[in-house]
Amino acid sequence: MPAASNVLSSIDSAQPQTFDIRPFPGAVGAEVTGLDLAQPINAADFTRIHRAHLDHHVLVFRDQHITPEEHIAFSRRFGELQIHVLKQFLLEGHPEILIVSNIIENGRNIGLGDAGKFWHSDLSYKALPSLGSMLHAQELPSEGGDTLFADMHRAWDAVPEALRKVVEGRSAAHSYTARYAETKFEGDWRPTLTAAQLAEVKEVIHPVVRTHPENGRKALFVSEGFTTRIVGLPADESRDVLQQLYALSVLEANIYRHRWQPHDLVFWDNRSLIHLAAGCPAHLRRKLYRTTIQGDAPF
Repeated sequence: MPAASNVLSSIDSAQPQTFDIRPFPGAVGAEVTGLDLAQPINAADFTRIHRAHLDHHVLVFRDQHITPEEHIAFSRRFGELQIHVLKQFLLEGHPEILIVSNIIENGRNIGLGDAGKFWHSDLSYKALPSLGSMLHAQELPSEGGDTLFADMHRAWDAVPEALRKVVEGRSAAHSYTARYAETKFEGDWRPTLTAAQLAEVKEVIHPVVRTHPENGRKALFVSEGFTTRIVGLPADESRDVLQQLYALSVLEANIYRHRWQPHDLVFWDNRSLIHLAAGCPAHLRRKLYRTTIQGDAPF
């Protein structure tokens, strides 16, 4: 029997699980407790998870003791997975997983240590940016290491009418190398890109304001991490407009700060949010595994 048929069969025969989805107090995020992602998830439970992801933009699955294979399998329920350009930081035998870590072993960084050092939406620098990302905690520091998420639907709602007239209908350029070499945390975690890697991350153009393909809501789609300019505006005006949009993107009321707990798996919607890694002391070990799900061309 083909592998895809085996997966569908296990889904069809999966028993329902009893789990709770509790929204966080603020504007973004919900906690999922009682669900075991190591077990097959039937269609009804998956539909409930999918709906919660669209409604809350960030889902925190607590206490997930899953293997890389199970992590990848759950991610694939949402779409095709994308392979990160930094191949040296992919989990051996599982290229779908990017290692996010500050750990050095045998004089070598085992993962990308400063991933997310500026606000960004994952892979907005690709023609088909990410639908969402799943980050699973492996080792956590005793302090620091938080991840912040900001609601870009609410950011768009906050844009004044005069500024809306400037950006509506316009596009912006996104580049992986926009701030690639800038250091923010301790250490030099960014390897020099090869010619082949640079060819994978050529500049792309996306709408400044995108429409979410599943919930129909508009959201800002620019970020300090990857957006370089607004197409068609003079350089000075482009910089000024982008700075205004960045400020509106990170209003305190629209941010969820995730304080990691052991074995958390966090699944966020890159079409609705931008996120930021807050960093942690360099001497404290931190390691997480990330999968990235491919989305659609923004419109």
